[in-house]
Amino acid sequence: MLGDEERAAILASLPLPYSEADTENGRRVFARCRSCHTLPEGGPNMTGPNLWGVFGRQAGSLAGYNYSPALREADFTWTAEQLDSWLNNPRGFLPGNKMAFAGVRDETDRRDLIAWLKVETGYGPET
Repeated sequence: MLGDEERAAILASLPLPYSEADTENGRRVFARCRSCHTLPEGGPNMTGPNLWGVFGRQAGSLAGYNYSPALREADFTWTAEQLDSWLNNPRGFLPGNKMAFAGVRDETDRRDLIAWLKVETGYGPET
């Protein structure tokens, strides 16, 4: 479990605009996601895949999760920018995916959520 200083250091290491995010708001926004996703390392897949280590992972590649064909065949790696586009409009971003969530339309909420996810899912600054 991360301490406040570790969280602050990870947040400070993120590029703009994520380094200026309100991670407490991001945590609140994630409440919309937690019925389908877990975060801890080794956490279970639910309706959606576990999100530990999502940044830098090939889309549709988490072992043990039954992805839609659209995601299994997607040719991208999850970055903050990819996730931002996905969260804005999941169906429009990748037609044929099975995520029923309508998306997070507010740009600030998406920024805060992505920054919070980076802090909480094992992201480490690149060295």
